[in-house]
Amino acid sequence: MTGRVAAVVVAAGRGERAGGEVPKQYRAIGGVPVVRRALAPFLMHPEIGPVVPVIHPNDEKSFRAATAGLDTLPPVAGGASRQASVRAGLEALRKAAPDLVLIHDAARPFLSGALIGRAVAAGFEHGAAVPAIPVADTVKKIDEQATVVETLDRSRLRLVQTPQAFAFGMIVEAHRRAAAAGLEDFSDDAALAEWAGHRVSVFPGEAANVKLTTNDDFARAEALQLSALADVRIGNGFDVHAFAEGDHVMLGGVRIPHSRGVVGHSDADVALHALVDAVLGALAEGDIGTHFPPTDPQWRGAASERFLAFACERVRARAGMIAHLDVTIVCEAPRVGPHRDAMRARIAAIAGIAADRVAVKATTSEGLGFTGRREGIVAMATATVRLPWSGS
Repeated sequence: MTGRVAAVVVAAGRGERAGGEVPKQYRAIGGVPVVRRALAPFLMHPEIGPVVPVIHPNDEKSFRAATAGLDTLPPVAGGASRQASVRAGLEALRKAAPDLVLIHDAARPFLSGALIGRAVAAGFEHGAAVPAIPVADTVKKIDEQATVVETLDRSRLRLVQTPQAFAFGMIVEAHRRAAAAGLEDFSDDAALAEWAGHRVSVFPGEAANVKLTTNDDFARAEALQLSALADVRIGNGFDVHAFAEGDHVMLGGVRIPHSRGVVGHSDADVALHALVDAVLGALAEGDIGTHFPPTDPQWRGAASERFLAFACERVRARAGMIAHLDVTIVCEAPRVGPHRDAMRARIAAIAGIAADRVAVKATTSEGLGFTGRREGIVAMATATVRLPWSGS
């Protein structure tokens, strides 16, 4: 069975047990914010349509910075409980009315596309399905005095994860019934569905799909992420554009006033174009013209940040990370120095990495060549990318 599938990703909690100066969903692992890692697999999956993020009302600025370039629906304000936040996300989908909805916690940022695919298949087959993994340790039940009263049969026990899949109409109705009854403390959406009288099936989860709860979880995740990304790639990019009539140039995603403009099919941001080729080169996935051919009219005048965001998402789609981006701009004018920090910040936001992983440099050609004659502008870029080691 097939149909329309949507996703609700809940990121409205405060994450106080994880510590830190910001809520855990906005902390970075491998230079990538947790909430961005959680959203990207849904946005890249061919079976998923609308993706609704649910955030705390005070986090809109943090969310925009962490997810710049991602094509989600506008974030929805969450409620006082996780259950209320999920309900808000579901209600935001009423007009779209998908057949199936996947509900996921942003605190689980390492889910794979394969897990999403299993969730979709199980959801359509059973109407309510959750990913789970077997319990490896012996589990004992204790009393109030911490005395063991029973050893449970672990073969019948499972550790449940997200994303959980439900027929949309069914889970919306269950949430509304629970809210009307004043029940707001269900541990997950499967428990709510069980309360509403629905059978919930289990499908295989993933050991790597861990939930980040404490600061130790973050430390382990960071160490595991780096150790797993042993395939270090370096890609180079080069781009050049001629000056023409105009009153500004786009450089590094920043509009810089200038006595001339530049010629190009898109917005002709030479710095971003070079970075796109550097990232794609590190992945061995062609170049900017492969994915965004200048013969295609849809890219006429397009913002080059869309191209860089696409290239960076290709890294994350392969479970990798961008370790560093470095771009050098060669021109006599305009002056880059006054705009350097703004360019670094913009490139970092587009790529979804910290600004200290972006370098922007500028030089002249000492009056030599076409750049020295002020006929055009050049950018050279290097991207360092880490991917999981494939063994080949």
